Amino acid sequence: MLTLYDAPRCPYCARTRIVLAEKGVPYETVTIDLANRPSWLLEHNPPDGRVPVLEDDGWVLSESSVIDEYLDERYPEPALMPVDPGERAVARFFVFRFDDLGGPYYALRRGEAGAAERLAHALTDLDHTLAAMPFLTGRSFGLADAAYLPWLLRLRDLMGVSLDAYPALTGWLGRCSERPSVAAEVETVASLAA
Repeated sequence: MLTLYDAPRCPYCARTRIVLAEKGVPYETVTIDLANRPSWLLEHNPPDGRVPVLEDDGWVLSESSVIDEYLDERYPEPALMPVDPGERAVARFFVFRFDDLGGPYYALRRGEAGAAERLAHALTDLDHTLAAMPFLTGRSFGLADAAYLPWLLRLRDLMGVSLDAYPALTGWLGRCSERPSVAAEVETVASLAA
C-alpha cells in the first residue's frame, strides 16, 4: 500500500493527490502539519522535510513532479502523458517551466513589489498557450495540467485573484474541474477558505 505524506494546503501535494485520483490508486495518507513538521519527516526527505513524500513498500520518493512521473509509469492506466514523443516533450517542458507561474505566485503571497504585474504576465502567457491547445499536456488531461492546477485554484479561490481576463485559462479550469480528481481538489481548497 502506498503512503502519501501530505498537507492539504500544500499545492505540491495537491499535484500528487490529483494524479493518484486519476489513476484510482488506493493509498494511505499521513497528514503533516507544515507549521510543526515532525522530525522523522526529515529522514524521509532531508534536509528540510518538505512534502509530498510517497512511500511504496518502504521505498521513499520526494518531489511532486518526480512522484507524479513515477506514478504514471508504475500505474500506466490511464496514461497521463501522451504516447507521441514530441507531445511528451512539450508536456515535460511545461512541468519544467512551472516556475514561470510559481515564482510570481509566491512573490504575490509575500507581497513583493511588482508581483501582480509578473503574475499577470505569467497568466497571459498561460492563456495564450491554452488558446492553442485544450490541455497543457496536449490533446488530453495529464501531468502538465496537474502540475499547474493547484496554484490556479488557490489564486482564484483563496487569494481572490480574478482570472476573468484569461478566457482560455478559465475555459481550461472549467474543463479540468469536471474531472473528479480536480473537483476533489476544488473542495479541498474550499475547505481551506472556511
